[in-house]
Amino acid sequence: MENTPLTQDVELTVACYTDEGPPPPYHRKSSQPSPPSGDTLAIDMSGNTLVPHGGNMTSPESSRRRHKSEGAIPVATLNCQASGNNHLTPNQRKNSMFGSRSTISGIKFDDPYIVNSEDGKLSDRTSWKTSDSDDDETGLTLMYSKHEKLPMKDFSLEVRAAMDVKNFLKKTVLILDLNKLSLDEIIDEILHKLLDSSGSKHSFDQARSALFTHDCVHQLSRTLQCTSISEGGGFDYDQNWICALASIPSIQSRHVGIARLHRPANLGTASQEVYFVIVVLTPTKEKGTKNELETGRTFATIMSDPELRMKLLEVNTESEFKEILEAHTNALAEKQKNWTSEKAMFSAENQEQSSFRCSLFRGIREDLRRRIPVYVSDYKDGVVGNKSIQKTISTTFFLYFACLMPSIAFGVLNSNNTKGQLNVEKVLYSQTFGGLVFAFFGGTPHIVLLTTAPLALYTKIIYSICEDFDIDFPAMYACVGLWNSLFLFLYSAFDLSVLMKWSTRSSEEIFALFISIAFCVDAFKDAFRNFAAHYHIPACTLPATAGGQSAVNNSITSNLTDSLVNVVNTTVPPSGCERDVSLLYLLLLLGTLWLGVTLYNFTMTPYLNAGKRELLADYSLPVAVVIMSFFGSYIFRDVQLEASFIPSELSLDVFKLVPIYNLSVGAVFGAMGLGFCLSLLFFMDQNISAALVNAPQNKLKKGTSYHWDLLVCGVINAVLSLLAFPWVHAALPHSPLHVRALADVEERVDQGHIYQIVVRVRETRLTAIFSHILIGLSILILGFLAYIPTPVLYGLFLYVGVTALYGNQLFERIMLLITEQSAYPPNHYIRRVPQRKIHLFTLLQILQLAVLCALGFTPYPYLKMFFPVLIFLLIPLRHKVIPRFVHQKFLKAIDGH
Repeated sequence: MENTPLTQDVELTVACYTDEGPPPPYHRKSSQPSPPSGDTLAIDMSGNTLVPHGGNMTSPESSRRRHKSEGAIPVATLNCQASGNNHLTPNQRKNSMFGSRSTISGIKFDDPYIVNSEDGKLSDRTSWKTSDSDDDETGLTLMYSKHEKLPMKDFSLEVRAAMDVKNFLKKTVLILDLNKLSLDEIIDEILHKLLDSSGSKHSFDQARSALFTHDCVHQLSRTLQCTSISEGGGFDYDQNWICALASIPSIQSRHVGIARLHRPANLGTASQEVYFVIVVLTPTKEKGTKNELETGRTFATIMSDPELRMKLLEVNTESEFKEILEAHTNALAEKQKNWTSEKAMFSAENQEQSSFRCSLFRGIREDLRRRIPVYVSDYKDGVVGNKSIQKTISTTFFLYFACLMPSIAFGVLNSNNTKGQLNVEKVLYSQTFGGLVFAFFGGTPHIVLLTTAPLALYTKIIYSICEDFDIDFPAMYACVGLWNSLFLFLYSAFDLSVLMKWSTRSSEEIFALFISIAFCVDAFKDAFRNFAAHYHIPACTLPATAGGQSAVNNSITSNLTDSLVNVVNTTVPPSGCERDVSLLYLLLLLGTLWLGVTLYNFTMTPYLNAGKRELLADYSLPVAVVIMSFFGSYIFRDVQLEASFIPSELSLDVFKLVPIYNLSVGAVFGAMGLGFCLSLLFFMDQNISAALVNAPQNKLKKGTSYHWDLLVCGVINAVLSLLAFPWVHAALPHSPLHVRALADVEERVDQGHIYQIVVRVRETRLTAIFSHILIGLSILILGFLAYIPTPVLYGLFLYVGVTALYGNQLFERIMLLITEQSAYPPNHYIRRVPQRKIHLFTLLQILQLAVLCALGFTPYPYLKMFFPVLIFLLIPLRHKVIPRFVHQKFLKAIDGH
């Protein structure tokens, strides 16, 4: 199914099933099914017709296999129940559904699939079957299934579609928060709502018979679901809803019922997380535009919109439900009406642009043409819409802590590397200025600017060069930054960001995984440094004598009567043993990670309700930082942890321009070489972050702005360079995590594997603006921020590194190397690529990652200058070397967005 060629991104799939257990020869009348005219999907799935002994045809519905509620019992049900019902009395058997006659539609007929009312054995009428084969006695049967694509309903052209919705809104059969999980109970509840007003038990039985295909294990016979091309070209079902179809002869008009379940129900394969169940019943003799398939296609097209489903899950009354449904129908019709003209305009615009020969600044103009019309909506989207304010507030606090803590940590690192010339205060100034400018003027508001570990390493290289050649560091630092900004201007002016079209998912995820590893390495390096300073010290180690006995004998003798304690031959080192400091450090470090990740994954637990689980997940990072800081600073205040940093007095002297004119000509040209290498790092970091933010699975709608973002980043860093403030650029994994924090997701289950699909993302600038305003105000309370223990800062590093692994396909495939094959997730690449090719491609990526880590973490500073060049080489390596080992068609499946 997943290899079926699809012609559109979203389409409807109709699934039909039928169960055919053949009756005896003398009760069988052969006939070839003929498809009804006008609709190739409405196929008579039955090949046999049951007739009574007299040879007269039964009612039309008898051509379909009957449900057990009608009185007929197939062999499958016989084997499920007959052997276990010996406790029934003969009268109970006679009056139960095991009786020998059915009275559906008022016509009685003998059913060969019966149990003898006296002894529970097969009657003589079926003895012929037991002599031929034991298939039916063992419960074997054939199940015929058929999946077929259907086009989405066009509400702008098909009048009947809008009329169907209006008719449903007038004759509402709507059940909200149905507290049922069994398929039988759900269908029965909907059918009672639909048919009880008619007072016909006969219609209820017919509807159940038509909706279900099997008597022993119930399965819906005809269903509609929405399918789409998932990430990488796989085949993905909408598991949030399902539409069941049936046509029965005993009703005179169409019936549509919708039930919203209180909890998601597992209704079988590809329907394991169902919230909405739609039942469509139509008369058998209904015209083609009003039959069950066309009516079902109307409501299926509406329910295929995930944003609508998210809204319908939040409403509390039927009137709100109907209002949203009606408004969405009108909006859908308007959207479909304008789609053709918009497409034509887009094609003409592309043709006009292609005729424009001059490419200078063309990318910037196109970015501005896309983003300026939606600039006002970038602010509205943060407050308008369901749960938008809640998401804006939670994401603001997430960004505040996610940017503030690394800024403090990298500020301490820069201060150590430059002997205090770049300190925590300057990093916070850079973060506030760069974040606010980009939030207001950047093209992609989800991108987060940050001082990163590669920039701290590059700053250390510049400082080492200045010490070796006796060059003024602030002037050299400013000159390198200005050259970097100049190269960024040239890259954006000549549209060099188009080179990123050659950047594939593998290159981006290798770099993203390297950044996650860098965060974890920084955290554990500081932990090792703490253990070396407080745990593995001479004061905690007792020297040994020549005889092998301890020279310092801490012998404690206790007298239980007078509670006297005598310490014999005890020598206490002057400094004392401080293993408690290291143990508390480890507790806070891992505790911050554990608490943050636990709350982040709280949506996957059954505790509380969905709204509270989502709220805890949104605030996982702030809650973890505050709680663990309270433990470290107050609960364990007797343990003297080192301060994360020592704040200095605020002064306006830091805002003085750097005297670049002090540099020699040779230093200026040397700075140009350093600036070029640095510009490659900025170019790759900025564009890879933008590519991950604008990945198709995030479903952003307002367009990209690679060239404009690069230009704005260059302007920001030019200003920071003139003041000798730390540089900032797009950060991983903060930018993709920012997108995820603003997203509404929908959970799906496939063969026991739970995964999440992004429904929509709020494309707003408010979160970045508010969070960086808070960071700027935090400069005024640096004395209080110093109380945040250092292990909590680095615990946040671990949290960011671990949560960034969610959705990283490279990490998922690395885990496949140590995963049992039967537990492999049914991903698109698992289905389309041979296993050995998957592992080969993964090993090649691991090799590239290892080389990247070897150069990125090397103790030789000058080698790190070429680290940005190595990142850029990942792109030609992917296109020129990797295809020699893995076929291109497999790469397309495994390495596509």
